[in-house]
Amino acid sequence: MLKPLSRRELIRKLRRAGFTGPFSGGSHQYMTHDKLRIFIPNPHGADIGVKIIKRIIVDVGIAEGEFDDL
Repeated sequence: MLKPLSRRELIRKLRRAGFTGPFSGGSHQYMTHDKLRIFIPNPHGADIGVKIIKRIIVDVGIAEGEFDDL
């Protein structure tokens, strides 16, 4: 089951999924895997909500359970 994550933990999980970065890209940083580019939320001190995490998971193309295990 998904729960809110810190930005640091989201980046850690995306790196485990094979992404590199984050890189600067205008108003948001992004991470890449092959030709896929995922924009990540800016640091605001609060955890990233489940709704945004679900959107990132769909964009990445992995299952929620698989994301939890990263």
